[in-house]
Parts: sequence; structure tokens; C-alpha cells
Amino acid sequence: MINILLSGCNGAMGQVITKLASKREDIKIVAGYDQNTSIQNTYPVFSNLSKCNVDIDVIIDFSHPAALDSLVQFAVSKKIPAVIATTGLVNAQIQTLKDASKKIPIFFSANMSLGVNLLIDLVKKAARVLEKDFDIEIVEKHHNQKIDAPSGTALAIADAINSSLEHPQEYTYDRHSRRKKRSKTEIGIHAVRGGTIVGDHSVIFAGNDEIIEINHIAMSKEIFAVGSLNAAAFLHKKSAGMYNMDNLIQSK
Repeated sequence: MINILLSGCNGAMGQVITKLASKREDIKIVAGYDQNTSIQNTYPVFSNLSKCNVDIDVIIDFSHPAALDSLVQFAVSKKIPAVIATTGLVNAQIQTLKDASKKIPIFFSANMSLGVNLLIDLVKKAARVLEKDFDIEIVEKHHNQKIDAPSGTALAIADAINSSLEHPQEYTYDRHSRRKKRSKTEIGIHAVRGGTIVGDHSVIFAGNDEIIEINHIAMSKEIFAVGSLNAAAFLHKKSAGMYNMDNLIQSK
């Protein structure tokens, strides 16, 4: 049995993970970390990590970027592997994860869905073939409570595409202030916020007289919860290093 500390346990994703973990025989959430301790769980919830006195095998973090530094410090000090599923991290925080991965196993992915990571693989292949004759645009849609824009997944898709191109392109986020035609050296990234959209990512390859669109739609938050739990099971007893969904997929 793998004992989990769930950071962000009382948030929307945390509650989904709690529900799904209770149905698994290989994983058990034994403690939570959240500033909101009003929700009753089957495990103790700490608002201060220094108070956590439970034996933990792996941390899953689905919280807020502001909580990352203290969580990583705790993980490193206790030598606990950590799955980081929180989105909206800035470059300095990603560097913090890379530094920590020299001491403990860190699993970091902009999106915990198997389908999204397959989409990333597909668009990389498409971009290599279509680079010279097609414009590339990314459109992401999320619910009206999401704070960061564009999504971490949209940026990860753009980075993956750029890494596969012969001539990397610049990102354009806002065209209403750009009074000029589209450049051939840009990838457009657009964010839509509304309703209860769980997650929708489309990559559009627009050429002369034809359009190719590759799309992934998340129908519920459960796909991300399943991914984070599988990542925790994968990370358990791994050596120090930086891991991602590619490593998990290749291990199957």
C-alpha cells in the first residue's frame, strides 16, 4: 500500500482524487494539506506541513502555485517523492522542481490526462510535416473559475510543437492590439473561459484550402485524478530525477 499526502485535498480536484483513491487497493490517502480544514475527510488535514506526523510514501499536489515552495521544501527535507499536478507555475518554480529532482523523485506534467499527452505526440508529428505550408493556432477552453490563461497545457502543446520545428516560432497571445497581418513565424495561442468546461484543447493547422484540427475534450475531472494517482504509483521507490507522463506511458 502506498501512503499519500494530498496537497489541495479540499479543493475540487482534491475531492475527486480522494473519491477515486478510496476505490483503489494499491493507494491510500493518509493525510491532506490545505488551508481550508473545514471539510471532513477520512484522513487528517493539516494547514501547516510542519505539523504533519503521518508516514508518507508519495505527495500529490493539486493545489495552487503559491503553495509550491513550502511543499517542495517539505518533500526534500523528508525525502518524499512528489507528483506536481498544479498548473500555472512560472519558470522560476519549474526550476525549483528541477533543482529538487536532484535530491528526490519529482513527477511534473502540465496535464495528467493520457489523452492530452497522446495529442501532444500527434501534433509534434503533424508539425514536422506541415511546418512550411500551414499556420498553427492553439485554442484552449476552460471553466469560468480557472485563474491562469493560457492554460499550462496549451503552453506545453506550443512548446512541444516548437521543439519539433526546423525553425522555432514565437508565441502570439493577443491580436486585437496588433494591426498587421499574421506572420509565418508565429504560433497563436487563445484562451476561452466560460461555464463549466472541464478542458478543451484544439490545435489548428490552417493551410491553403484545407484545415487539419486535432482536438482533446475532457468530459470530467476524473481523468486528471486517475492520472495523478497512476503517477504516484509509478513514482513510488523511484530514484531521484525528473519524470513526466512520457515516462509513465513508456513503463506500461
